[in-house]
Amino acid sequence: MPLPTAFEGRLKLPAIVSPMFLVSGPDLVVACCRAGLVGTFPALNQRSSEGYEAWLDTIEGALRPSDAPYGVNLIVHGSNKRLTADLETTVRRKVPLVITSLGAVKEVVDAVHSYGGLVFHDVINRRHAEKAAEAGVDGIIAVCAGAGGHGGLLSPFALVPEIRSFFGGTIVLAGAISTGAQIAAARLIGADLAYMGTRFIATTESMAKDAFKEMIVASSASDILYTSAISGVNANFLAPSIIAAGLDPKNLPAHTKLDMDGEAKVWKDIWSAGQGVGSIADVPSAGELCARLGEEFAAAKAAAAAF
Repeated sequence: MPLPTAFEGRLKLPAIVSPMFLVSGPDLVVACCRAGLVGTFPALNQRSSEGYEAWLDTIEGALRPSDAPYGVNLIVHGSNKRLTADLETTVRRKVPLVITSLGAVKEVVDAVHSYGGLVFHDVINRRHAEKAAEAGVDGIIAVCAGAGGHGGLLSPFALVPEIRSFFGGTIVLAGAISTGAQIAAARLIGADLAYMGTRFIATTESMAKDAFKEMIVASSASDILYTSAISGVNANFLAPSIIAAGLDPKNLPAHTKLDMDGEAKVWKDIWSAGQGVGSIADVPSAGELCARLGEEFAAAKAAAAAF
C-alpha cells in the first residue's frame, strides 16, 4: 500500500488529524506533527488570507525537520471567494500537503504539484473518487458512514475496495475512527492512512469551546444527526447542539445551498461530530492522546498477528 515519499520515516502512526472547521489551529497542528501524526487545518479558520499566512509562519517556525508534515485544507467551491488568494499563498509557501474539498480541480492540483506538494481530495462515493483521480490527485480520502463534517453514507468495506480497484495512490479512510485499534483496522481493510477528526475535538489544544468538548464526551452515536438542513450539504451534527440553538432536530428549516460566507455563523453554535463520540471519555492533550493511540495501535497489530 503506497505512502508518499514525503511521509516515509516521519510518521509514528499512519494517521492524519483532519482539518476541522473552527476547531483546528496552529496549537493542535504542531502538537500532532510533533507526536508523529499529520496535523492539518482549514485555511478558512483564519478570517483573511493574511491571517492564514500568519498561521503558516507560526506552524513552520515551531516544527522540526523530523516532525510529521503538516497540511492545509482548501475549499474548492464557487462560494469560497478566497480560493485564488489562499492558493497563491499555499504555492508560494510550499505547503507540504493540500487537502481539497467540494471540488477536484486539475488546475489546483497542478499548482500544488508545481512545487512538489501533495494533494489529497475527500470524496463520499466512487464517482467523486474517479473525478479526483482524473484530476491527478496523490491521495483520495474516503469519507465513509459516521464521519464528522461533510460525510457520506457508504460503508468503508464498500468504498475503499472500489477506490483501490482503479486508483494506485494513497487511500485515506475517514469515519468514526477514535482509537488506535481502529487505525489498525483501517489498514487491514486496505487504507494506507486513517483520518481522525472528532476524537481530536476533545483535546486541550483544539479551538473548540469547552461546552463543545464536554458535549463530545457526554454524547453517543445516537446523538448524531445526518442532515443537509444546516449548511446545504449533508453532514453529521450533534443533535444536542441543534436543540441548544433553539431548533427542533426533527423539523429543521430547509437550507438549499452551500454558502461559505455564512458557514462560520452556522457552525459556531451548531457543532459537527462523527458517530465515534461514544468512544470518547476525556479531554487529554494531543500529545497524550497520540501516545495512547500508539499503544492501542501496537496492541492491535500484535493481536492481528495471532489471527
